[in-house]
Amino acid sequence: MIAAAGSGERLGAGGPKAFIDLAGRPLLAWSLAAMAEAETIGSIVIAAPPGAESRAAEIAEGVGVEVSVVPGGESRSASVAAGVAETAGEVVAVHDAARPLVEASLIDAVVSRLEANPELSGVVAAIPATDTVKEASVSRRVVRTLDRDRVWMVQTPQAFRAARLVEVYSRTGERELEGATDDAMLIEHHGGDLLLEQGSPRNLKVTTPLDMRVAEALLSEPGV
Repeated sequence: MIAAAGSGERLGAGGPKAFIDLAGRPLLAWSLAAMAEAETIGSIVIAAPPGAESRAAEIAEGVGVEVSVVPGGESRSASVAAGVAETAGEVVAVHDAARPLVEASLIDAVVSRLEANPELSGVVAAIPATDTVKEASVSRRVVRTLDRDRVWMVQTPQAFRAARLVEVYSRTGERELEGATDDAMLIEHHGGDLLLEQGSPRNLKVTTPLDMRVAEALLSEPGV
């Protein structure tokens, strides 16, 4: 399932982020290609900007696997909930279209790790923190320095038991959904057991114009 309903406001895209051009292709197309290449993916659901479902479907033409498109919601969580409701199978991999450098091998890794560990609710791609991390108050006064060796920066893809994720969404209030920055956070709050899978520093999230320039440079490398 690909969450692709972001507005692109922070990027200054002037329209849906998933449709902006990145290294000669729509941003969404890069994640679609990786999902289609992954051996563990049988079908793809895209949560598109409401009213732009046909554009997402055009981008998905010819990817090689079955693709369906649903309208996303006002928040990321609402979009994911809409997409997951349309998925088939016991396991669902959720990915943000804003991470165009994801590789099929990472998608396969999170899905395979979950399938091999029936006690887990989900497996999440993440990388270890390399900077010193401090917790601060709302006024930015430092509260404490966290142990960097235990801090991980979370990415997508994230793989979950589909039924468990649907159940969690049905039990979660609107306020909590709006404040959730990823699906693993919701699973965690409802007592689910999660495991981290080593991600990649290349799997960056495109949020600002600087991110766009970095992603373009990486995607323009020979062999990409």
